[in-house]
Amino acid sequence: MSNIKNCSKCGKMFNYIAGDVICENCKKAIEDKFQEVKKYIDDNPGAGLKQISEACDVATKQLKKWILEERLMFTENSPIQITCENCGARIQTGRLCAKCKATVTNELNKTVKQRQDALAAELAKQQAKQQADKKSGMKFLKT
Repeated sequence: MSNIKNCSKCGKMFNYIAGDVICENCKKAIEDKFQEVKKYIDDNPGAGLKQISEACDVATKQLKKWILEERLMFTENSPIQITCENCGARIQTGRLCAKCKATVTNELNKTVKQRQDALAAELAKQQAKQQADKKSGMKFLKT
C-alpha cells in the first residue's frame, strides 16, 4: 500500500516512506545546500549564524536544525554559542554535552534492564503457576 503525500517544500506528490515530508528532489537540494554551508563554515570559521545564513541563502532555522542533528559542528573559538540543554555547558553541536548524554544513556539502559528483569520475573511466575497446575492433578471440564 503506497502512502502518497505532498512535499512540504515544493508541493509535488511523492511516495512517502519515513522522515520529513520532502520529495527526493527537495532532499537532494537540501543536502547540496548543507554541503555548501559546511564548506562556507570550513572557509570562514569565525562566521556567525546570521552571516552563514545570508552568505549561503539558507534559513537560520535550517542551520539550527543541522546543529541539533549534530550535522554541523563549531570550533571552540566560534562566535556561535551552543549550550547543553540540560546543564548549560558550552558544546560544539547537538543538544547535550558528553557528560549529560552519558547520564541519559545510562538511565535509559538502567530503565530498559529493569523492565526486562520485571518481564522475565513475570514470565517465570506464570510458568511456575502452569507447572503447579499440571502437578496438582486437577482437571477442569468445560460445560
